[in-house]
Amino acid sequence: MTPHETLQRTLKRNHQPIGRRPGCGGDGMTSNAELKLLHTVGSGIEVTLGDKPLMAYTYNPTDVQFESPRPYVHPVYTLGGDLVSLFRPHDHVWHKGIAWSLPNVGPDNFWGGATYLRDGGYQSLPNNGSMLHTAVVEATVTAAQAVFSHDLLWESQSGAGLISERRTLTVNLSETPGAWVLGWSTSMTNVSEAPIVIGSPTTEGRDNAGYGGLFWRGPRSFTDGTLFSPDGPGGDELRGTRHPWLGLTGQHDDAGGYSSIVMVDSTENPRHPPQWFARSQMFGCLNPAPFFSEEFTLEPAATVDFSYAVVIADGAAEGARANELAAAGQDVLKGQLVHEHA
Repeated sequence: MTPHETLQRTLKRNHQPIGRRPGCGGDGMTSNAELKLLHTVGSGIEVTLGDKPLMAYTYNPTDVQFESPRPYVHPVYTLGGDLVSLFRPHDHVWHKGIAWSLPNVGPDNFWGGATYLRDGGYQSLPNNGSMLHTAVVEATVTAAQAVFSHDLLWESQSGAGLISERRTLTVNLSETPGAWVLGWSTSMTNVSEAPIVIGSPTTEGRDNAGYGGLFWRGPRSFTDGTLFSPDGPGGDELRGTRHPWLGLTGQHDDAGGYSSIVMVDSTENPRHPPQWFARSQMFGCLNPAPFFSEEFTLEPAATVDFSYAVVIADGAAEGARANELAAAGQDVLKGQLVHEHA
């Protein structure tokens, strides 16, 4: 049984519905809430809209060390019920739905799999680190937004503590028809005694392979889908280009309908607008990659912050629809920044 299947089974027998009961002030399911947040303590959360699942977030995974154990969002569904994430594909078993993953953190790998080095290319090394959940900070839900925030410690494979992280995920209902928005923010602090240089395979010498950061892997059937930017539709030639947002429309097997994902980079992020690692050939994926072609040094005790919005939508996105979805993500980012700094 996979970790997300275990989570789904556990949620049914041991979930904690969280919210505000009008007139009571205590924990419990809000009677008039559209969203529900179910928390399995020590494992993960699930967010539903009524009885329809939207997403699950596993914060305490059981992955093998080679896959760099770290939290992930999977499954992810559109409002119409279509699955738009992929878990442990056979070609890259360390790809897990939507996850914050960095392949070159000094000598350590928090992406999973082999590490690309300038001398020797991809190598399997004893350097696959883990992002370890340490504490829940917030788990709340209102009629239109669910919030889950927790602390993590990034440890090397040898057990050295490198980075402490405060991570917040929000599930936001949108006024944009057929769409909801996943907000993702992270605050990373160097807790080691040495500078940590964060890069990518491209900073190590591999051309146009600067992946690292918030990474979404789409379903198999999204292969050969359409990438789109503020400049219009395209394909794999968009990899490595800079845009404030990027999206992908893919077609589902079986019924044959379409879904679209738009990832939006916050204007507050370092190096905005980012270069993008994106594919439509081989497989569908999106990744705003802040360390694509330039290393970033996180000094001891220093902190760096990133925020993103991931718009999950039914139907194809082109022209005005694409811009409308991106605007929905930008609206959430504005509200997310208010939530973080309140």
